[in-house]
Amino acid sequence: MSEPRFTPSEIGPTPDGQRLRIEWGDGVASEYVPRALRIACPCAGCVDEMTGARILDERRVAEHIMPLEIHYVGRYALTFVWSDGHSTGIYPFEYLRKLAEAGSD
Repeated sequence: MSEPRFTPSEIGPTPDGQRLRIEWGDGVASEYVPRALRIACPCAGCVDEMTGARILDERRVAEHIMPLEIHYVGRYALTFVWSDGHSTGIYPFEYLRKLAEAGSD
């Protein structure tokens, strides 16, 4: 069984619909700005697989980008279909929690 701090108990939009909110199994709630999540995409199209260097040009990500769909990947991650058409990133729950803890919202 995974750690409660990496296990979401609830996933949904904030009341104003502007952010993604995840409540974790340890009771902590994290909120994510959609653009910051899109920029943090860990897929091979956004991060060089060999060097780990981010290759996504942030200037090309619209200020008001939004996820059109959010899907579970098994019991360990989420994937998003973004309004810019991007949909290949898999965001493991541990990665999402660490983004929140690092202040990447």
